[in-house]
Amino acid sequence: MDTTAHGSSQPLEGIRVVDAGTRIGAPFCAGLLGEWGAEVIKVEQPRSGDFMRHIGPFAIDRATSSDIDMGSDIGVSGTAGVSGTAGVSGTAGVSGTPGVSRTAGGDDGYSLFWAVEGRGRKSVTCDLHSAAGQDLFRRLASKADVVCENFRPGTMEAWGIGPGALDPRLVFVRISAFGQDGPYSARPGLDRLGVAYGGLMHLTGEPGRPPVRPGVTVSDYLTGVFAAEAALAALYRRDRRGGRHAGKGAVVDASLYGSVLRILEWTIAGYDRLGVVRDREGNRLANSAPLDNYPTSDGRSVCIVAGSDANFRRLCAAMHRQELAADPRFSNLAQRARNGDLINAIVAGWTSSLTADEIELACIAHDVPVATAYTARDIATDRHFEARGDLVRVADPVLGPLLQQAPYPRLDGKRPEAPRGAPLLGADNEEIWGGLLGVSKRQLAELTAKGVL
Repeated sequence: MDTTAHGSSQPLEGIRVVDAGTRIGAPFCAGLLGEWGAEVIKVEQPRSGDFMRHIGPFAIDRATSSDIDMGSDIGVSGTAGVSGTAGVSGTAGVSGTPGVSRTAGGDDGYSLFWAVEGRGRKSVTCDLHSAAGQDLFRRLASKADVVCENFRPGTMEAWGIGPGALDPRLVFVRISAFGQDGPYSARPGLDRLGVAYGGLMHLTGEPGRPPVRPGVTVSDYLTGVFAAEAALAALYRRDRRGGRHAGKGAVVDASLYGSVLRILEWTIAGYDRLGVVRDREGNRLANSAPLDNYPTSDGRSVCIVAGSDANFRRLCAAMHRQELAADPRFSNLAQRARNGDLINAIVAGWTSSLTADEIELACIAHDVPVATAYTARDIATDRHFEARGDLVRVADPVLGPLLQQAPYPRLDGKRPEAPRGAPLLGADNEEIWGGLLGVSKRQLAELTAKGVL
């Protein structure tokens, strides 16, 4: 296994994960395991590769990688700084390496989404629709500890590579919109359906306005996290000496809506015991005030959380309005919640007269919880993020050093290391099919010619 990106002390070193998924859910689960040292081998469809290789924004220039194209007109080959980099040009196929595509991600350019979500793994191509591809997959799975997939339920079984057809020691992670059983299980589904059915979309937005989606693909990522947690638990159970499950793998069944449902706080219990159907509250809470994303004089938003009595007194001092703490309308949390519109308006009047930095300084000086709503630029230039190593530069094979989120969280106080860059399509065919499985170069060439690789 390759440990060059992590050194030799990662906790999952020696674990091999086959990423048979697409888009985000299952690949993210596999990638999380990879960030703890597991070797991750991504199996992709020949020629086209994973969907994430083809979704924008697209990088248009290695020399100025902050320039992006949200459309699909710009190609990678021939752009400044890209021609001549390893494995990138405008022709299909790398000389001497069957199945490897020199194209970065198609004619649309190089996907920055792929550069982030494809990192930390190797890439092999294999057509799972074909009998030869299915045989190769079974052989690869026999040398793995974990398989991650997010096809519609029954797809892997139809291909003869479901968990029942593979090594019983495998931990088989299955992510789907609605789970492997139940009346909705056969439906197609993506992230937004998980957010909707899980109950989060109904709660997101302003009162009296239509619900809105969260800013990122919450259910995909969250399900990937829960699935990775379950995979680790299953590996521990399998490898624990003396247990009745020793040597036995498991099937992890993770639905997109289920991960969202799990974080829904008191919503279901409130319906069960109080008959309350929770609704959208915007940036405020019905049971706490002052709390909001407040406007600033420089056009930004600052979140202040001062619902508790102690924090409210501190905020009053920061605003030089100590008399508010003695006002009977605001004397305790219940009264402030009852008069939420009024106290939030008072705080908003104060914040509107100051810049975000000035508000933060005043609140921090009085120990009031405060945060400016950060943009990507803010994150990339913040000294705290830099000091903790929250961002790393990943050596991308197309774009070169690319700033990304670091692996998370820390272990033993060590700053996280940058994972390996997202691989070119089929970049590891020879290493995995040839080196690991013993497929000869002649067989590799034949399988490539037949479209299997």
